[in-house]
Amino acid sequence: MIRSFASVTLVTGALCAFNAIFTASAGAVPVPQSRSEAAPRYLSYNKEIECLSNAIYFEARGESEAGQRAVARVVLNRVKSKFYPDSICGVVYQNDHMKNACQFSFACDGKPDRIKNLKAFEIAEAIAKQVFRCEDTRCGKGPLGRSTHYHADYVSPGWARKLERTGQVGRHIFYYTATM
Repeated sequence: MIRSFASVTLVTGALCAFNAIFTASAGAVPVPQSRSEAAPRYLSYNKEIECLSNAIYFEARGESEAGQRAVARVVLNRVKSKFYPDSICGVVYQNDHMKNACQFSFACDGKPDRIKNLKAFEIAEAIAKQVFRCEDTRCGKGPLGRSTHYHADYVSPGWARKLERTGQVGRHIFYYTATM
């Protein structure tokens, strides 16, 4: 028999704890996330645009604007994927501490990332803002719009054989994988 309010509180707390453990081990039904909870976690707008601009500039500044947009789209597609970090900067600088083993070669090649062509960087920044703004509306349509990977046409990475080729723009060949 329970003799005091403190005992009732103790028993109730124990039952709640047992219920929580039992429910978790029985495979609780996941609660749907609200749209805002499921959305990518961006840092600040300015920082994310800076990271995207850097990726465009250092990876594709010699390409046409269409080629630069395609590279930006790959970054944003990775942000949406559960297999990559959930921010632009996280995607661009993933594994940057591992020499020549990161996602975007400029981030871990050991060379200083200096912007030497201000005009090219301004174009990259304008493209970054445009692609960021129109994500999931009019941008990213067509096969290239779903790309998650790319490489230059003068290399032949082993992973490329495992992915679906979505097209080529300039010197970059783009790919998609359904598992991402």
